[in-house]
Formats: sequence, structure tokens, C-alpha cells
Amino acid sequence: MTLTFIYSIFAISIDILAGYAGRTSLCHGAIFGTAAYTAIYCVITNHYDPYTAILLGIGVSTLVGLVFAVLAVRTSGVYFLLLTLALGMIVWGVCQRWTSVTGGENGLRGNIRPEWLQNPEHFYYFSFMVLLVVGFAILRFVKSPFGLTLRGIRESESRMRSLGYNTTLHLIIGFVISAFIAGIAGVLYALFNSFVSSSSVSLAQSVKGLLMAIMGGVGTVFGGVVGSALIISLENIISSYTERWSFVMGLMFVLAMIFIPEGIVGKLKVSKK
Repeated sequence: MTLTFIYSIFAISIDILAGYAGRTSLCHGAIFGTAAYTAIYCVITNHYDPYTAILLGIGVSTLVGLVFAVLAVRTSGVYFLLLTLALGMIVWGVCQRWTSVTGGENGLRGNIRPEWLQNPEHFYYFSFMVLLVVGFAILRFVKSPFGLTLRGIRESESRMRSLGYNTTLHLIIGFVISAFIAGIAGVLYALFNSFVSSSSVSLAQSVKGLLMAIMGGVGTVFGGVVGSALIISLENIISSYTERWSFVMGLMFVLAMIFIPEGIVGKLKVSKK
């Protein structure tokens, strides 16, 4: 459940761009992993206190998001997808090769939780509270005038530009906010797992978060919570019965894309209408 809360926050960060700005990102795994790497590195190497490491982790990941945003938001569609994929792969390559900092394939290991979060039950409730705060904050954000502008850009960027909106600036800000939320998920993952490796910044991490958002329903905010709960639960259940669990999961995703492309929460909203 704790891991579900963490990945729910990660899926929400992806949904800000995919669901409301019409930009599907494949570099959010790199942003997520950067936060985790920074937090653990600061504690085990520089001996920073956990609170400083957490803030630095979120700050560095947000800065990486800003750099990615400046490079990527002028593109859209498949070009945005491929560019964010390339940016994410750069981070993965750095983590693989910069062994003196990242540990390479061995990664970094260390317990960086503050004393009051050492109890797993305390960390469970803390993660749940962070999810609630992030979820309702983003819900308010997407319903704000700025969030409505992002929706307008998703529907027709040229029309919003003709109405006088600085669409590039809006997309950059939206991307940075998305990176900030992904950074929060990343430091929570570092606190939970006490380990980070290059797999945490890989393409698979980005795709996993994106699938969670899609399964729950993009453009629904809390669809990511449903998607992450479903995927993590099924991963644990199916893997306990068969070693070919990834095949079963892949088949499930294919069927979901065919029969409920709007996601579970999105389907429920359509049914109510």
C-alpha cells in the first residue's frame, strides 16, 4: 500500500502533462529517479540531515524538469514523445557511467528516513497524507484559470496563441510543476526503498507511471491512484503464481486499451453522463 501511494503521486505528475496539457512524457522516470539519487547521495556521501536531503532531492529534480521543459515544450505529438525519451535516456546513461557518484549498476544504498519515520506504520500514514495533500492541490490547480489554459492548449494550441496566451510559458510552468510532484514521489521512494539504481531512471519507470495514469484515466487526477493500486496489486498477485507475470500484465494492458481506452475512472465518468 505504501508503494501504491508513492506511485500514485508519480502517476499524478505524469497526468498533469498527458491529461491536461496534451503532452505525453517519457522522461518522468528520469526526474523521479534523480530525486531519489540526490536524496540518498546527500545522506550517505555528504552526511546531510534527511530533511535537507529531501529538499535537495525535490529541488534538483525540479531543476532537471525545468531544463527538460525548455528543450521539449516547443514540440508536440510524437516529436515531444521522442524528445522526452531521448532526454530520459541521457539521464539513464549518466547514472550508468558516473559510477563514482551513482554507483553504476550497483546503485546507492542507505537508510535516510528521519527517526520518526523509521516505524513502517508511521511511514505508511505519512505517505498517505502526502498523497492526499498532493492530490487535492493538483485538483485545485487543474481547475484554476491556469489549469483551464492548459486544457485549452491541449485542445488547440494555435487558437490559444491567437487569443494572446503565451502557450510556451504555460507549458514550461506546467512541466515544472509536474517535475516537482515527480520529485516528491522520488524522495518518498528513496525513503521507502533505501536503495536507488539506474533502473529507477530508466524508460521502464516512465512507462510504468504512464500506464498507471492511462489505466486509471488520464485527465482525472485521481485516476492515477486507481491505476497504480491496480497495477502494483496485480504485479504482486500474478508474480506469486507464475514467472510469466509480465506476459499476463502486457495482455491485460492490450485489452484495457481496446475496451476501456479512457481508463477506469474515465469510463465511470462517461457512464454517469
